[in-house]
Amino acid sequence: MKLETLDLAILVAYLVGIFLLAQWVSREKAGHRKSADDYFLAGKSLPWWAIGASLIAANISAEQIIGMSGSGYALGLAIASYEWMAAATLIIVAKFFLPVFLRNGIHTMPQFLEKRYGGNIRTLMAVFWLGLYVFVNLTSVLWLGSLAIAHVSGIGQFEALVGLALFALAYQLYGGLKAVALTDIVQVVLLVLGGLLLVAICLDQVSGGNGMWAGFQRLVDESPDHFHMILGPESPFYKDLPGISVLIGGMWVMNVSYWGFNQYIIQRALAAKDIAEAQKGLMFASYLKLLMPVVVVVPGLAAVLLAPDLSRPDEAYPSMMALLPTGILGLVFAALIAAIVSSLASMSNSVSTIFTLDFYNRNKDRDGRHLVRVGRIVSAVAMVVAVLAAKPLLGSFDQAFQYIQEYTGFFTPGIVVIFLLGVFWKGANEAGALAAAIGSFLLSIVLKLAWPSLPFIDRVGLVFLLALALAVVVSKLAPQANGRDFIRTDDVSYRTTGGFNVAAIGVVAILTALYAVFW
Repeated sequence: MKLETLDLAILVAYLVGIFLLAQWVSREKAGHRKSADDYFLAGKSLPWWAIGASLIAANISAEQIIGMSGSGYALGLAIASYEWMAAATLIIVAKFFLPVFLRNGIHTMPQFLEKRYGGNIRTLMAVFWLGLYVFVNLTSVLWLGSLAIAHVSGIGQFEALVGLALFALAYQLYGGLKAVALTDIVQVVLLVLGGLLLVAICLDQVSGGNGMWAGFQRLVDESPDHFHMILGPESPFYKDLPGISVLIGGMWVMNVSYWGFNQYIIQRALAAKDIAEAQKGLMFASYLKLLMPVVVVVPGLAAVLLAPDLSRPDEAYPSMMALLPTGILGLVFAALIAAIVSSLASMSNSVSTIFTLDFYNRNKDRDGRHLVRVGRIVSAVAMVVAVLAAKPLLGSFDQAFQYIQEYTGFFTPGIVVIFLLGVFWKGANEAGALAAAIGSFLLSIVLKLAWPSLPFIDRVGLVFLLALALAVVVSKLAPQANGRDFIRTDDVSYRTTGGFNVAAIGVVAILTALYAVFW
């Protein structure tokens, strides 16, 4: 694969354009200086389209595109459950959790934990999230992104890694969340457009020039095993996607944790001007999620016929890019970089938000402009640390995505328990929350060692139930500390607009049809 002059021109135009756009949307009105709310929460003024687009741009990155396309090549359409179940999860988060967060003026997830339980759980989870974002999320996106760019462009991986970090940092450092969110609509349009162009060309190649639909029909006819959403126990990939558990088990726990309580995701909704705008943004993201498997999974399915002898499944997406003509290759390559840098910018911004608000300015009232400077410094330091840690942490992994799952899966069940009880059960206290957080980690390790054949998703579901029981029992036994719960839920309305309800029914209907057709 070789990038021609036209491809490089398109790529340079994208890089220059997105940088200039980020600086333009971040500009200040005469006489106004950035406050902490401006930098970390975009002045709490994000419109629904920016929220929805930014959610998807923050989520979709190299490990999603390369990894899920590779999984489509290896095990088939079933991997799309991660995307399609997320569409349903976004509706639940919008209806039941966002109203509580916005009613209580929450800026960060650790802040919610302190207002609901106390300071110890806030500190514990803030440390966890900082470690997760720097040493797992940032490093994995940098590593996998640089691998993809090196494979496509032919430049060295280290040069690609440093270049990604510098550009992601540069375009969001001045404007903060506003620069990221208001440019993400461009990133998502480019990502979807580039992805659909790749899909169209691949399916046309599969059909021998007879069009996309004919190509899709040939895929279904000649690779029927790749078009089942629910895998049976006889499948060699059952441990990765254990049958009906993807619909009723641990995948719900992972999705609710990621979309509801993950700072670099939910921060966009917390920056909405009101609850209705936030809910519309999450609904927009839900419909985009329905589309994502077409963009990230279908190229891997096409590779089953177009490149049947790949040495590794993760080569599926780059091998399909090699089929693209000059110009289109540059556009799709720019879309891949857009997905990577938007995720990096989102993560580094959330690192600076948590560190600045949950540690540096905790229980203090420092000047907003000073906090903005601290936030920028922290973003830069986090990116430098991630660059230095990427190869030592991920260089020896055959599948870096497994590294992410294993690390987060130890804590995810406890996180969901803490927030679920914090929102819906006033009897939960800090002792119970700490028991769930620590118990989730210990129980996950015990089950992994004692029951290694248990599928990862089933382990997450089982640990969730055990951590939930542990939190309830400890909360009942431990004395309730007075004056610890400052979260108001008594006046929160969970009613949603007619438009939201109709759109939610649409998502459920589409999901039902998809699973019925591809069961």
